[in-house]
Amino acid sequence: MNKLPRLLLASLLPLGLAASMYAQPAPPDGDAPRRGPGPRRAPPVLRALDLDGDRELSAAELAKASTSLKTLDTNQDGTLSAEELHPAPPAPPADAPQPPAGQGPRDGKGPRGPKGPPPMSPVMLALDANQDGALSAAEIANAPASLAALDDNKDGKLTADELRPLPPTPPAGG
Repeated sequence: MNKLPRLLLASLLPLGLAASMYAQPAPPDGDAPRRGPGPRRAPPVLRALDLDGDRELSAAELAKASTSLKTLDTNQDGTLSAEELHPAPPAPPADAPQPPAGQGPRDGKGPRGPKGPPPMSPVMLALDANQDGALSAAEIANAPASLAALDDNKDGKLTADELRPLPPTPPAGG
């Protein structure tokens, strides 16, 4: 008779521990790099424009687009260079484990193979009128009107569908 409570406790304890592991809150998004499937972190331009972080651009955020873009101007020259629009990721800590030679995420030899061009951002296509990879002072000033052109349904805001990157274009002649 005395063994029944022990047996019940021994069989239910692992179940309780497993359930508590799944009940833990998800880690915060923060600035940690994202690995694996799931939503990725927005590019710097979109993060600067999306003031409330809801992955949509409201009418108020569109109206403030020029001011928001200027926050990326680290050298305060009134323009946004390619380096300011796409800053290099921070270096990993010195004690971080290193992948084996030739197996890094950016060398094209990892498990996913060579990567093609990144998807085209409709936001950058709209903002960068001359397609030079940088934003001039005039392009920054015209940002609200340029972004409004992406509003397919004319509701005054840009939803996730309207901000979704376009698939890469196939190489010419192929």
